[in-house]
Amino acid sequence: MNLQSAHNIQISVVVPLYNEEESLPELATWIKKVMDANGFTYEIIFIDDGSKDRSWEVIQELSINNPSIKGISFRRNYGKSAALNVGFEHATGNVVITMDADLQDSPDEIPELYRLITEENFDLISGWKKKRYDPLSKTIPTKLFNWATRKLSGIELHDFNCGLKAYRYEVVKNIEVYGEMHRYIPVIAKWAGFKKIGEKVVQHQARKYGSSKFGLERFINGFLDLLSITFVSRFGKKPMHLFGLLGCIMFFIGFLFTLWMGIHKLWAQANGIRLRLITDDPLFYIALVMVILGTQLFLAGFLAEMIARNSPDRNLYRIKQKIGSF
Repeated sequence: MNLQSAHNIQISVVVPLYNEEESLPELATWIKKVMDANGFTYEIIFIDDGSKDRSWEVIQELSINNPSIKGISFRRNYGKSAALNVGFEHATGNVVITMDADLQDSPDEIPELYRLITEENFDLISGWKKKRYDPLSKTIPTKLFNWATRKLSGIELHDFNCGLKAYRYEVVKNIEVYGEMHRYIPVIAKWAGFKKIGEKVVQHQARKYGSSKFGLERFINGFLDLLSITFVSRFGKKPMHLFGLLGCIMFFIGFLFTLWMGIHKLWAQANGIRLRLITDDPLFYIALVMVILGTQLFLAGFLAEMIARNSPDRNLYRIKQKIGSF
């Protein structure tokens, strides 16, 4: 699909946030300073993911003084993936840049990210926080997951979960981010056909306000999400290729075991050799289980194939308010 940006905006900055009222004015001012210094036409889209503080009121106040600031407010907290997906739907810039609202991502990186997309023709540039200001309890599991993701996806990035990324307009209009898959957007983009994915070392700022919204459970969820995105990317539209293959293999092995036991029993009887009953042989039950599981896996693949072909894509989040013209 060849899409073009609908408006003459060079950069859309998408900022998902949750309870970040203290950092928003400073972030908005910082982004505006960088954009004005480089002469960029831009828009800032703040996605308030059901904040319980004054974040939405702050966004409304900021938009009064800066018409480039737009806002979308969710009725409740849906998670970062939903916020990014809505931001991508509403972004109109030729280059879309995402960053976190906690001031740990530096807007000073924007000009170089924009250049890499527009001049070097990358589809996606992911930030790499090579020097981090995080405790070891966070950095060590992060390195482990980044290593696992590199091995499974074949994408040579050091920091898949960095919030600071730049995308070509066509990329964000052709991918869907759901669940907690924001950690693996480069993987989603690759499976959507965008293979020129690069990396840029970016500055990591120490958190200035508030506290992290993610706990240790994100590492467990991250591993499960990695398995999920790997499966969905490869077999989401063709589940029969996985379940059907496994089912046929198991059924065939179970059938061979059964056939061998039957032939062996007949041969023994023909030669006057006394054997125990087939039902007394443990191998019979192994073969029976494999035949049953093989049949069930094949049927599961068939049903999944029918569902995949007929189910529409649906976004279940609900927007409460918007600021700006979309």
